Amino acid sequence: MKFLLLLAVAESLVANLAAAPIKALLIDGQNNHDWKITSPVLKQILEDGGLCQVTVTTSPPKGEALSIFQPDFAAHQVVVSNYNGPMWNDAARAAFEKYVNGGGGFVSVHAADNSFPEWKAYNEMIGLGGWGGRNEKSGPRLRLHDGKWTPDTSPGAGGHHGQQHEFLIVTRAPDHPIMAGLPAKWMHGKDELYDSLRGPAQHITVLASAFSDPAKGGTGVDEPMLMTLSYGKGRVFHTALGHALEAIKDAGFATTFRRGVEWAATGGVTEKVPADFPTETKPSPRP
Repeated sequence: MKFLLLLAVAESLVANLAAAPIKALLIDGQNNHDWKITSPVLKQILEDGGLCQVTVTTSPPKGEALSIFQPDFAAHQVVVSNYNGPMWNDAARAAFEKYVNGGGGFVSVHAADNSFPEWKAYNEMIGLGGWGGRNEKSGPRLRLHDGKWTPDTSPGAGGHHGQQHEFLIVTRAPDHPIMAGLPAKWMHGKDELYDSLRGPAQHITVLASAFSDPAKGGTGVDEPMLMTLSYGKGRVFHTALGHALEAIKDAGFATTFRRGVEWAATGGVTEKVPADFPTETKPSPRP
């Protein structure tokens, strides 16, 4: 009887732990995109249904010293960056590297991959980045040949996009937990389609891509849109999607974002595919 009681208590504890929201830290404060509008929506997407408990840490504004900026990374299971601004101070950088290397999760959203071109570890975490003077010295682009993503080391700037438009997302790693059950193709809402991203591109899996249409100012090739990476013991989810509210409120973005955050934090995905997930011909805007 005593054994059965202890077993019941243990099972209850496991169930409670499984149901506990993921502790997520959302970093913003500076960005060439409107973080004051997008951060609250990113927070709400993660908190819907109790998936995450989100703490927001906002950096000092542009022009003020970042010397006091010291987020509490270690208190969270995953860090989500909606930040694109000046370099963090030495202590914050060291703490972040230690956090991810030691097993903390990290999620880079859209312009967060424009950040910190001179920070070696950060570029290893995101795999591919854009702008900020990135070029062939920053690393290769990734190009799809015969079903495999291969490095392109030819010269050229890193980071570009054409005009905003709706575009088709193609699943490239259907067996990955983030992508499991998602359609082979789905239409994404109006967004910037990043192209020509460059970086170390090591320990990277391209989950999904999009064709960068020359008619919209693109490169004429498939470009990585959703990626996962490993950095030490840490898991990283990198989404190049999410320029503004129209893109972020699309059910395709919200679903892959939630799944990516859960995977980065836990290594697994329990999130189901919602009934309003986009089809191959239509995006799925949410209010």
